Amino acid sequence: MAVLFVIAVAAVGFFGFRYAYEPSEANVLSRTRPSPEAYDLWGRSFTGEEASRLLVTNAGREQLSSSNGAVKVDDGLLKLGRRAFYKETFGNEVFLTDIVGILDGPLHITSVSTAILALHGRATTNLRVEVPETVTIGGRVFQKGSYLDTGLDVPRGALVPLGMSFSVSRWHIRVGITCAACHATVDPDSGKVIEGAPNNDLNAGLLLALGTNSAAYFMHTDVAPLQAVAQDGAHTTVTSTGERQALPEAVALENAVDQAMLMWPRGNFDSLTDMKADPTQNPVSFTWGNHPYGWSGNFMAGPFRGLTSQNNNVHALNSDSLLLADSSEALFGIDKEVYLAIPLRNAASARYRFDSASGRKASEFWAAVTPARRTPGVNQVVLPPTYPKGTILSPDGTLTSSPGYLFWQQNNAMAAWQDTIVPPPTPFSASPQDKKLGREVFEQAHCPACHSGHFLTNNSVVPNSELGANGARALALEKTENNFTEPVIYGFDIPVPVPANTRPLPVPTDSLNTEQIDLAWAHHGSQGGYKVPALVGLYWSAPYLHDGGVAVGKNADAELGLPGTVDKNVAPDPFNSVRALVDRDLRGKVVDVNAASASLRRMNVQGIGHNYWVDSQAGFTREQQRALILYLLTYEP
Repeated sequence: MAVLFVIAVAAVGFFGFRYAYEPSEANVLSRTRPSPEAYDLWGRSFTGEEASRLLVTNAGREQLSSSNGAVKVDDGLLKLGRRAFYKETFGNEVFLTDIVGILDGPLHITSVSTAILALHGRATTNLRVEVPETVTIGGRVFQKGSYLDTGLDVPRGALVPLGMSFSVSRWHIRVGITCAACHATVDPDSGKVIEGAPNNDLNAGLLLALGTNSAAYFMHTDVAPLQAVAQDGAHTTVTSTGERQALPEAVALENAVDQAMLMWPRGNFDSLTDMKADPTQNPVSFTWGNHPYGWSGNFMAGPFRGLTSQNNNVHALNSDSLLLADSSEALFGIDKEVYLAIPLRNAASARYRFDSASGRKASEFWAAVTPARRTPGVNQVVLPPTYPKGTILSPDGTLTSSPGYLFWQQNNAMAAWQDTIVPPPTPFSASPQDKKLGREVFEQAHCPACHSGHFLTNNSVVPNSELGANGARALALEKTENNFTEPVIYGFDIPVPVPANTRPLPVPTDSLNTEQIDLAWAHHGSQGGYKVPALVGLYWSAPYLHDGGVAVGKNADAELGLPGTVDKNVAPDPFNSVRALVDRDLRGKVVDVNAASASLRRMNVQGIGHNYWVDSQAGFTREQQRALILYLLTYEP
């Protein structure tokens, strides 16, 4: 059957084919609210009534104009946002398939389709794919006949994993990733999709390591290619200044990057290019009221309180490392030509494979094989006049937009739709007495000092010197200060490709607190910080803290930390994991188990910090602690 599936897909290869799963409303467990806003203007929300009053004046008409940065939220935009969330790749299937070779290793299209067909329409939160041949990757042996725990979710009745896009063009099968791969999951009981909940066992590190050219993603690891492995004097490339630079030994670099990626905890992704090991938990997409965005709160400017900027970076910064070539000297101290040569020398597709012996610069080769592109990479992006400088909107300076759409239309649409997602009710209820007591304990423990307001957040970034969490991620963006400038975009009525001589649109940032910006980006000597997350949908987002290190299973005596839960295919229990957040004895056990793992130590995953306790040492009874946990897990704004 698997062979027939592949033949059927290939039969339409000449004409082109693309498919990604978008669930029907009947196959979704989450809820949605009507859009909280009729217009967004640089993060300021306007209801329909407010917009109508404002539009009475000529100034209002100009202010709420798409040419001036206003986004009108209507049914068409929300439908586009949902569709883009599930189906839009912005072209990343080219990087993943043709550069990284994600389908050229043990993860074949045939083995994936065989695993899905074996489900017979049932759902799974962890698609297990059989290894076709024994292979060693990153020093780890994968035996023929064993199974890969991919963490890919397959909804009930789906033909492909959630968040994966399969396409065929010119008889070549490619796979891409959409937002839903990380920011939606499947309920194991009903088989329905939980929109906005993180996929807390997605094995992204494994999936990337299985590619034949994982080294193309080296900047998302702590493997410095010019220092960590031996240089290959037989393979050199021409630098920007015309000199010859030896490239890193290819097999050694591939093994080193694979080894690092295999250490990423399941449910975590190293999304920032700081050349350090700091994978963070896939965040929730219960976004309304949860700004600023990103674990450090760095996305705070632009439409929808920074959410459009975060959506932009999922496909700009995170899924096409070639886009960083023009910033490589400022960010990594690596010459642009050397930087390009490293991911391209072993590209999976012969078309994109750079021969350093040709005598050409890597950028000249790339321009020759991609003559129709106006951008340095393969993803669909727009380059503003500030490029290659980064901005508070985009660390690499690129702005994700697809040809045929208006500028940032898909990202704005996804942001508007994400703000309508409501978490499903928890599968248990709390009595009114428990909720009342839990709220009282919440206040007695001074939790509202940070977790205040309707969404239990003050929407601020807290210095890590106060939180005491692992600081690697808080400092991840500090080098962007060397490459930053004031942000500009284009009006939201401008088509893509952007016509020549289109006037850029400055993005206002004067309402933002400069100290908060410095904390979020670790600029101007700041040691960085982490944002105060909203405590909405907490039941669906275990494990906890930015590194996902606070994890406890149903058996709180044996299932501790990531080694005792996710690593063993044991789902973290929300009740016990929240208890580990507020009970110092249980947290100490979790931290000790995490610390015993050499992989987690290298990845800076500890589960430390946020030392605000509701336990016996703080003067609270076990019943008060229980009530607090029930209040938090069942809280609805």
